[in-house]
Order: sequence, then C-alpha cells, then structure tokens
Amino acid sequence: QVQLVESGGGLVQGGGSLRLSCVASGLIFSIDAMDWYRQAPGKQRELVAAITSDGRTTYADSVKGRFTISRDNAKNTVYLHIDSLKPEDTAVYYCNAGVKVHRFAAAKDYWGQGTQVTVSS
Repeated sequence: QVQLVESGGGLVQGGGSLRLSCVASGLIFSIDAMDWYRQAPGKQRELVAAITSDGRTTYADSVKGRFTISRDNAKNTVYLHIDSLKPEDTAVYYCNAGVKVHRFAAAKDYWGQGTQVTVSS
C-alpha cells in the first residue's frame, strides 16, 4: 500500500509565503509525475503544478511566477513553495503521485488527504 501525506498548510496573511510538503511512503518501486491540486470551497479541484520524474515542471496560468514545485526523489517527496499569497489561494491543497509498486507494474494514481491553506486579506 502507498500513502501520501501532505503538511505545511496553515493560516497566512496575504503577501506571505508557505512551503507545502508531500511525502510518499509504502510499497514504492518508482514515482512518475507528482502533482499539486487545490480545491476551494464550492469549486472543482484544479491542477496547479506538476513535475515529472526528471524535473520538468508545468504550472497553471493563475499561479505562474508565484508557485514553485520541486521534488526530492531520494526522499519520495514533492514540495510546493508559494510566494505572494492571495486570498484566492485559499483552498485545500492535495498531492497526487503516479506510483509503480514494482518494475513491470503500471503507474497508479495516489492522493493525499489534503492540507488547508487559508490566506487572510
């Protein structure tokens, strides 16, 4: 079994910064892409940043220039650094990873439980 656990959320004043972390553990052979999603109240979950196993990154237009995704493959960990936080960044942030449990297995998506980020104006 594979578990993803996010941390680093909290209440932050507008303009501040946060770093979210997500650690994958359990039966892991390798991890393909690792992503961060967010879901604000009353809205659909949206992809905000993604990073491939070799470090290529993509971002939603709404967060470019403020969000930075990175990963430490040795620690099975993905990070999301958020600068210049805005009230509209308030959401639950979820980690997603494509995990192979053995060499010949297909990658399967796993989700964390989410971490709340609240930005005050």
